Amino acid sequence: MRYPSMRTTLAPTLSATTSPHPVGEVVLGSSLQWSSAAPAQRPTAVILDLFGTLVSAPSEAERKAVAAQFAEILRVSSAVAEAALSDSWQARHDGQLTSTTEVAAHLITRCNASAASADELTVLLAQLAHIRLHADATLLQALEELQHGGVKLAVLSDASPDIAEVWNSSNLAPHFDAAVFSCRAGAVKPDHHLFRAALRELGVAPHQALYCGDGGGDELAGAERAGIRAVRVERRGGPGGLVFGETAWSGSAIPAVESLPSVLDRWGQR
Repeated sequence: MRYPSMRTTLAPTLSATTSPHPVGEVVLGSSLQWSSAAPAQRPTAVILDLFGTLVSAPSEAERKAVAAQFAEILRVSSAVAEAALSDSWQARHDGQLTSTTEVAAHLITRCNASAASADELTVLLAQLAHIRLHADATLLQALEELQHGGVKLAVLSDASPDIAEVWNSSNLAPHFDAAVFSCRAGAVKPDHHLFRAALRELGVAPHQALYCGDGGGDELAGAERAGIRAVRVERRGGPGGLVFGETAWSGSAIPAVESLPSVLDRWGQR
């Protein structure tokens, strides 16, 4: 998932319909539908989006609260801080900035603030990243079930350096065999280099993998263009979660990542 510019109109949550690339069972709302198409090979690896999929997407109110914290440290108005965060999204996510320290310096420059606030802002960025990466116990249990079933797992996220740097200390990291972050890969979704990097890290071919995400950043179509089957998950955090770059999806859908173990267990059954 990709967060929107604070000045961008949010795209509405999109509904899913029956898929041309079935996952065995497709959940639409509260109903269960069986695919009539011939079942494809069961995936041996799952690549998962991070924000809106593994952890909740923030609400507009939460984003504004964060901007207010930045504004207090930088001694600027909230409007100036919001504009700096919005206008720096690309630089923070596509590899132009390579560390949390560089992100802090970049935001200070954008806000024309004092360099004396750099250390405090760097600490805040790391603290917020830790908070954002905390996952629900139910989701962690689902990841454990997938691992015990022999499924390789990778996370693929449009993420800034502060997220990448604290990833290994999160409660999510032990459950993943690989992590691909846009700030380190030098590209953002739906760039095919990201999907290829995830496949390479897992050591699997495209047809052996399944991509699961909430749909931001045109990630689902991007996965399919890379030859990976994709399934949409309802946005974690609810429809109020921020997103942009979401396109219409007519493929398979599940209600949550917690559904993946049963989907894979029953793959191809009628």
